[in-house]
This record gives sequence, structure tokens and C-alpha cells, in this order.
Amino acid sequence: MSSVEQSPVTRWRKRRERQGFVRLEIQVRKDDASLVREIAAALSDPERETETRAILREKIVAPRTGGLKALLAAAPLEGIDVERQRDLGRDLPL
Repeated sequence: MSSVEQSPVTRWRKRRERQGFVRLEIQVRKDDASLVREIAAALSDPERETETRAILREKIVAPRTGGLKALLAAAPLEGIDVERQRDLGRDLPL
């Protein structure tokens, strides 16, 4: 095979990439391999992808909270003294 000609696998991978697919390598237990394959198949099936994605997001994916800043903004701080005295440190002997 010349350097200009691509292998069928390379052509197939490039075609899938243009279609928006990404290759992943994951490691799962042997018992879970068929389950992960079925999930991947359901996500790539146009008839099942929307429902599958919704179920996975609802049951598995943790909701994004917006980070620490959003968490602190939502925290109930009524009655909590959040001010503190300025500490200038200690005197060091020379």
C-alpha cells in the first residue's frame, strides 16, 4: 500500500469523525462490556439516542452545580458571623 493510499480502517475512522463521532478507549469489567456496548449502540441509533441520553442524564450524570462560587452563593448564611479579626501574625525576635 503506497503512502498516498489509506487503509480501509483509516478511511472509515475519518468518515466517522466527519459525522461527529469520537473514538474512546475505556476499560470495564468483563461482565459490563456487553452493557457498555449496548449503551453505545443506543446512543448512536437515531431512533433511541434522545431517550437513551435523557435516561442516562437523569439516572447517572450528577447535575452541574456551577462550582464553588455558586455553592457558596446558595448557602444559607443568615445568623452566621463571617467576619473575622485581622491577624497581623506574631512578633519574631530579632
